[in-house]
Amino acid sequence: MKRLACLSGWFLAGALAAAAASAQDYPTRPITLIVPFAAGGTSDVIARLAAEQMGRILGQQIVNENTPGAGGTTALTRLARATPDGYTIGIGNSGTNAASYLIHKDIIKYKPDAFVPVGLVAKTLPVIAVRKDFPAKDLKDFIAYAKANPGKVTLGHAGVGSSNYLICKAFVQAADIKVTLVSYRGGAPALGDVMGGQIDGVCDAAASISSSIQGGSVRGLVISSPRRLASLPDLPTADEAGLPGFHLHGWNGIFVPKGTPEPVLAKLNAALRAAVADEAFKKRMDELGSLPASGEELDPAYVVKYVPEEIERAGKLLEGDVK
Repeated sequence: MKRLACLSGWFLAGALAAAAASAQDYPTRPITLIVPFAAGGTSDVIARLAAEQMGRILGQQIVNENTPGAGGTTALTRLARATPDGYTIGIGNSGTNAASYLIHKDIIKYKPDAFVPVGLVAKTLPVIAVRKDFPAKDLKDFIAYAKANPGKVTLGHAGVGSSNYLICKAFVQAADIKVTLVSYRGGAPALGDVMGGQIDGVCDAAASISSSIQGGSVRGLVISSPRRLASLPDLPTADEAGLPGFHLHGWNGIFVPKGTPEPVLAKLNAALRAAVADEAFKKRMDELGSLPASGEELDPAYVVKYVPEEIERAGKLLEGDVK
């Protein structure tokens, strides 16, 4: 029995030593970054930029894997079940990591503490845009039109519980209008249907819709930002457009499964910090109308406190949806 106990102890010690060595050598192979929405949306655009920079710093390719469905919960379910070794990471936002716990509480099989944050990547700025031939020419006209035609205006979003859904809810509440919200598997499909004339407008973020507004494919009405963006100089802020109650921002952060070794988390955090500080990354974020994370936003401990606050804020927007 003593010999068996000794052998068990040696095996355990060996396994722990091997795990520690593996964590120190991390990464030795490509990393998968799970993206909860379809290609082309805000989370996808930011994820690809972050993956490119972080992969270069870590010396291994980070491969984006789009896993849309159920407001992001399909992707997070996979992330929660992934081996906590740093080779499967995910990008989340105020929808997937806050609102979803309220909207999809009956189907979610994980809790917020199933994930450990690496840090925030960027803050995103909400935009409301409409098809280019929509009869209202500005926000004031749009609100008047929506009030004169309750329920007839259609606004697309990236799925119930997504960050784009929160944008829609915040906008509709601030404008005091009744519209029909149309759910998609991501922001890009919703935007495509606006351009195709299938729906009237979309709730999105500047990061994914700026180029479409610049190119004239859709018409921007308002941005929830304290000041106008250089990339969208003609798009008025909520205050300028007469809708001061439309004040919010979105965010994207990197998360790993609970149990990921501290040395691995530290390496990912260091790579994230270097990525968002890179001048090329900052320039691209500025072009997209997003703000790179900075200061305490890059600290995992900050995000641990921040997510519960976001869940509370989402709850106030979703009072009519949560039972």
